[in-house]
Parts: sequence; C-alpha cells; structure tokens
Amino acid sequence: MPPTLELRSKQHVALTPRLQQSVRLLQLSSLEFQRELRQALDSNPFLEYDEPQSEDTEPPTNGVLPGHGADETHVVSDTPAPTEAVDGFDGLAGAETAAAAPVDEAAGEFAQDWSMRAASRHNSDADDVDPGAWARAQPTMHEHLHNLLQLYPLNERDRAAAQVVIEALDDDGYLRDSLADLAEAFEADPPLTEEELRVALRLVQTLDRPGVGARSLSECLSLELDALPEDTPGRAVAREIVLHHLEKLARREHAELQKQIGCSAEALRTACALVRRLDPKPGEYYGRTDDNYVIPDVIVRKVKNRWVATINPAVLPRARIHRVYAELFAQSGGNGTPLAQQLQEARWLLRNAEQRFTTIQRVAQCIVSYQKAFFEYGEIALKPLVLSKLAEELGLHESTVSRASSNKYMATPRGIFEFRHFFPRELATETGGRCSAAAVRALIKEMIEQEDPRNPLSDVTLARLLTQEGMIVARRTVAKYRNLLKLPPAQLRKQG
Repeated sequence: MPPTLELRSKQHVALTPRLQQSVRLLQLSSLEFQRELRQALDSNPFLEYDEPQSEDTEPPTNGVLPGHGADETHVVSDTPAPTEAVDGFDGLAGAETAAAAPVDEAAGEFAQDWSMRAASRHNSDADDVDPGAWARAQPTMHEHLHNLLQLYPLNERDRAAAQVVIEALDDDGYLRDSLADLAEAFEADPPLTEEELRVALRLVQTLDRPGVGARSLSECLSLELDALPEDTPGRAVAREIVLHHLEKLARREHAELQKQIGCSAEALRTACALVRRLDPKPGEYYGRTDDNYVIPDVIVRKVKNRWVATINPAVLPRARIHRVYAELFAQSGGNGTPLAQQLQEARWLLRNAEQRFTTIQRVAQCIVSYQKAFFEYGEIALKPLVLSKLAEELGLHESTVSRASSNKYMATPRGIFEFRHFFPRELATETGGRCSAAAVRALIKEMIEQEDPRNPLSDVTLARLLTQEGMIVARRTVAKYRNLLKLPPAQLRKQG
C-alpha cells in the first residue's frame, strides 16, 4: 500500500512542569532536598537565603507549617505578580511590595546587587554552608594501603610487586589468588618471581591493620595474635588453636581441644575468649561509615497524652523571594523574558517545598496515630500496615504516600526509624486475626534473651512456642527472622 497521512485526536494525561517538580521534591531525602535548594539559591537571582530569626525556634505544636493548614491549596498565576506573598515556613516570609525607584536606575542596581550577593554567598562563613561539603570522605582499603606504601623507600620493582598484592586483595582483606597466578598476570621485564611477591606480601601485611593480606582465616587470626603483646593472657594457646584446631573450636569441642593442646580448662576458656575477640574480616573496617548521621525529617513527642509528629526545624528550607529584585523586575515590565521564567520558578519551588513538608507531616502523623501502641510498648506492639490503607485514610494516591515515606526518618523516644519501618508485613494467626512480622521478630528476640544458655532454643522449638502464642510461623521463617536479628543458631549460642 502507498504511504498515507492520517490525522487522529486522542486524550492523555501529562504532568505540568510544576507538578513534575512537586513529585520530584517529595521523593528526595532531607540531604538531597537541601542540595536541590542550595543549587536553586546559587542559580536563581530571585531567591535569597533567609537568616533564622532565633536559634530557639520550636516546631509548631499542631504539626502544621506556620501560616497554612494541611489542606490549603495555592494557585499559581502564569504572570509574575508584584504583590504576591510567599510564606509558610520558619524563615520563609517575603512579601513583595511596590518600589519607588526609577526603572533605569533599578537596572544597574539590580545587576550590581546580584553580583555582590553571589560573591558574598561563596566567600562567607555563614550558616547556609552545605553540610555535605564538610563530610569526611572515607578512603577505601586499597587507597589507604597505597598511601601508606608511599612512605616506604622502595625501588621501582619492589614497589610494583607490593602494588600488585594490594590490588589483588578482596574487600574483606584476604588474598585469594596464588602468588604464581599474580606473577603470571603482571607483565614485567624480567617477570616478577614468587619470592619477590612473597616478600611484598609480608610488607603489605605489616602496613596497617593486622590480618590484612592473609591467605586464609587461620593466617588472618594468627597475624592478629602476633600483633598482640607477648604477655597477653591466653595468647600462646590461642595461636595453637587458630593454626591447627579452628574446626574443633567452631564445633565447641572443648574437651577434645583441651586434650590435644594439653592445657587447663581455665587456660582454654581464656584462649577461646581471646580468639572470639579477633576480627575475621579486617578489610571490612575500611568500609565503615561511623561519622555519617541521619537527619530526621519528623520529630515525635508526647503532648498531653497524645503522640504528635512535627517537622524537624533543622530540615526546613531557609529561603525566600528576594524582595528588592522582585520589585525592580515588576517595574521593568519584563514579562515574557528569561527573568520572568526564573521568578516563576522561584515561586514554584517555594510552594512545592511547602507542599512537600505538609505531605510528609500528614503521612507521619497518620503513621503515629495508627502505630501509637509502638511508642508505648515497643517493637512487639507494631501492627501490620500497608501503603494503600494509609493512602485511603489521607485521601492521597498510593504513589504519593510511597514517595513521602521513602528515605524519610522519624525521631522518636525509642530511637530514629525510617518511615518504612512502620509498614511491617502481615502474618496470620490461629484465631483468624493478624499480627506483624516485626512483632514476631521481637518475640523471637525476647525468647532467645530469656533462654537457658546451657540449653538454647532451636528454630523448631521457637516455631512451636510461637504457635502456642497463636502465631503460625514455619521453622524456615523463624531462621530467616533470627538471621535478620543477627542471632546465631542454637548450637553456637550454647555455653558451658
């Protein structure tokens, strides 16, 4: 058939730019939102940082952002309005009023003031510095070892051999490849020998943490024991155990260990305790992020016997419309110019930010109201909850609730929890009721804490005890929850 032209009309749903921005801001974490706001402050001349009026600012007790109700709707005009006010946050207040300066004089003042403000923002030590810029980057294990290697006066060949060994280390700090394979893989003239790599390996093992560069668990633990002082109690017996009897220690064959080593029961207990304190994966130390902190989006406190969720004042945006620039632009009559678009984008950003925190607060308050028993009695009182139930109660779409609870954290008297922590899975009971998976995990933990250390509860026994409590849980489910709680199986919990 010959090609033809055909005209069709159809309807489809399209998100406006403002709605797209609203959806994107809602799903950001607090740190990502602050970064987004900082980029807008640096690039949009109609936005300025608003200094906090007081360091003792308290969040509103009703959980709603000051100046607005939870269900208040704002309408955005297509043309910039010189008298429109944008407020709704602690530090977000900037009414734009008419100016009396001449337009010609305003143009020069506009450019000069903007350049001075931009320069001062980048050169000052004000409180609006992005906290992410001060975060200390953690070097990887390989980077750290390469930096330490630079301190040693080595010739080019020895340094290359040590670098080959460092690069071959796994993330847990072990050397899994044989020295012969490393010698063949590295191209050198003349080729590296196994003896050269063996010397380089001994150097790498002494660079930093003991155990890094070990080729087996036994060698790793023995290197850590060798690094301890010679007068450490149980060191000699512990070294004999890790070199020749690790399997018997894992099976807790203490009587057989004592017989083969020829030591007293007290010396064996001291040596076993010393071995358990050693680090079997020294390379994982370098991946720790101990200095990273979570900034909660919501603070939960009890007010007059009622649990209330309020927005954390520390995450509220300190931004507002620049009053002088908005007034000067309104007098210049620059509608339809790129500056008009920037002013409109500034208004959109502030209103969408307000809507973001309003939605987060509503979702948090609904979670707190539904899970109030958790704040009174702890993990064992968590109820099953799904996003659809919360969305139906709030009159929001399920995807909106999902975005509002993703990467958001709640500070409570029981600790800091992610919003998703309050959405445990539902499990059936014998009576036809329901309980949450979090409550089952709490019961398992409680049972294990109260067990007899000499006769610990197996997974089968735990499943039977849970059935007596009316909870239908299979043995493999008990094992899964026990692993999530980082609790060892019964044979490894047995003492004596």
